[in-house]
Order: sequence, then C-alpha cells, then structure tokens
Amino acid sequence: MPTATRSAGRDVHIYNVDDPATVLGGLILTNGVTNANFYSVVEIIVLFDQDYFLRDEGGTTVQRDDHPLRSGNYYIHTNGSVTVNNEVPLLRTVSLQTGTRVESFCDAVRDRDRRCVITGRPALDADYGIYWGFQAAHIFPLAYEGHWDAQNYCRWITIPPATESAGTINSVQNGMLLDNTIHTLFDLYVISINPDDNYKIVCFRHDSFGVAGKYLDQQFLEDPRRPVDQLLLLTNMKGAGEPAFEVDFPPGSDMMGEIMSGPRAAERMEFELFSRLGVHINRI
Repeated sequence: MPTATRSAGRDVHIYNVDDPATVLGGLILTNGVTNANFYSVVEIIVLFDQDYFLRDEGGTTVQRDDHPLRSGNYYIHTNGSVTVNNEVPLLRTVSLQTGTRVESFCDAVRDRDRRCVITGRPALDADYGIYWGFQAAHIFPLAYEGHWDAQNYCRWITIPPATESAGTINSVQNGMLLDNTIHTLFDLYVISINPDDNYKIVCFRHDSFGVAGKYLDQQFLEDPRRPVDQLLLLTNMKGAGEPAFEVDFPPGSDMMGEIMSGPRAAERMEFELFSRLGVHINRI
C-alpha cells in the first residue's frame, strides 16, 4: 500500500521569508485554531534564537490574538536563525493491548471516565461492565516503557496502578477512555489535546466528529485522577510531516511484510512486538 503523509491536504503553510521556496510545515485548518494557537504551532516546529513575527501572503502582520486563523501562506520574519526542530515524536500505532499488566489500568480508566473524554459519548452500559465501542488508551505508549523509565517520567505520577508490578506507565494518570475510532486517530496523532490552551481539542486532519476547537469537560479536569499535563503533547507538523502508518490489515494480508516495507520499519516492528508481548510480562 502506498504510504500517506500528514502534509496531504494542508491549507496553511509556513515559510521562512528568506527562503520562500521551502515549506517548513503547516496544517489543515479546522475549527478553533486561532492566531495565538498558530504561533504556538510555529514554536513547536521551529527553533528561534531571536524574536520573530509572522506575516500573511498579503504582507499583513499576524497578531498573537484569539482571532480565527485563515488558510494561506505565512512567512517568518526574524533577525536571527530559523531552524526546523528535528525531534521525532515517539511512534504510536494502533495496537489493542490486553493482558495482566494492563488489566488494572483498563479498570481504573473505565471507572474514572465512563465515556469518551473527547467526544463525550457515554458508555451507557458501564454499570454492567460493558464498554463495547470504547478502549482505554495509553497517552504515553506502553511499548516505550524503557524510555519512560530512563527519563524518570514516573515523577509525574501520583497514583500508581493497583498492581505494583504493572509499572507506573500503567497508572490511570497515563490513560483516557476513548471511542474506538477516536483512539485510532489519537494514536496516529491526528487528534491531540493542548493543555496550554484550556485543554482544547486539536485536529490535524479533517474533523468528521465535530470535536475540533472544543474543550475537555470540567468534570474530567476536576477529577484528581485525570492525566497529568506533561503527557498531553502535540505532535510536530514540520515539512512533509510524519508518515501516516497503515493500520488496516485485512485477514490474510501480509501484515509483517507491509510493516517492513513501510516507513520507520524497524522501529515500528519493535513497537508492535513489545505492544503485543510486553503487556503479558509483569515487572520484577
């Protein structure tokens, strides 16, 4: 299958005014994106050593305000250097995780949320333990537990999982209950939550759920068990963007072959193996 990129369909593009032929990044304009949000986006994908400002293609300076962003080309003006951030986001692909290590994680996320926290759709049969159509999603990928430990991300966790051997990465504070499809889009970095803008929901592709520009509800935010802000990160949007990984493998298809012939093959294969095996191995 051909590999898609996240840049397809973008209607907002970012350039350095000194190099107007090279696209530095961009996005698909969805509801709720303001001029101030756009400046935040630019500061994610570009590193500056001096102050800067943006102008649109008509030469008008873009203010850092709450006016809705318009589609078009935008140009960075600065007396300093303009360097694209080369940090690559940790790979997340859709993997349904089951096993002893995540059982208490799923139970805790379900008990807290009882609805998709992004769409608000309730799990109407939650009282009967039925969560069909919903999944407990890890915010920080479980397959990168080694990175989690090495960076001491457990310092943000104040509520350890019920089973100590599950590891702090399986804390309820690293999870959200999501609609199945929303979970797929979240794992693909298509939907994110911006804690620096009152927990606004941000969509990086066309929004078929009508959630772009909305905010997480107050009930969720006031729950002391909610995810910690440090884990709610926006993916980068530089250049052509990160590859959009294929996740639909019909029965009988060569899943391994598709992965190995696709982008970032070795990393993704390692991720898939750890996602499937790691959940069954308790920590010592």
